[in-house]
Amino acid sequence: MPGIDECLIEVMRLPGARGAAVVDWTSGLALGTIGESPNGDHEATAAETAEVARMAAEQPVFAQAEAPTGLPGPSSPAVEDVIVTTAPGYHILRFVETAFDSSVFLHLWLDRAEGNLALARMRLGEIAERLVLA
Repeated sequence: MPGIDECLIEVMRLPGARGAAVVDWTSGLALGTIGESPNGDHEATAAETAEVARMAAEQPVFAQAEAPTGLPGPSSPAVEDVIVTTAPGYHILRFVETAFDSSVFLHLWLDRAEGNLALARMRLGEIAERLVLA
């Protein structure tokens, strides 16, 4: 199972990938980064995207009302991902389910002209499932 660095390298192989990070959304700290940053500072980008992730993850309107099996209670994080569209690109925040508190997400900055949003979202989900945080 790949760790943070291996996952980030795999993310950057996606068509149109400009930059990526693994971020802890409770602290806003980048656990790993690769490529470019939209504002030139990976740490500032991590803190800013953590705010967006936190707002989405903590809102009751996005809470899962029922587990997929029909039993009450969540069986996985309620929010899978958040997509923010800008003129030059997309920002995909994919939540990573972990054994501890699941407060980590993958952030992919994707070029709008060269990237494929649907493909990137699917591959990011696959990568997040395999990510091992040590």
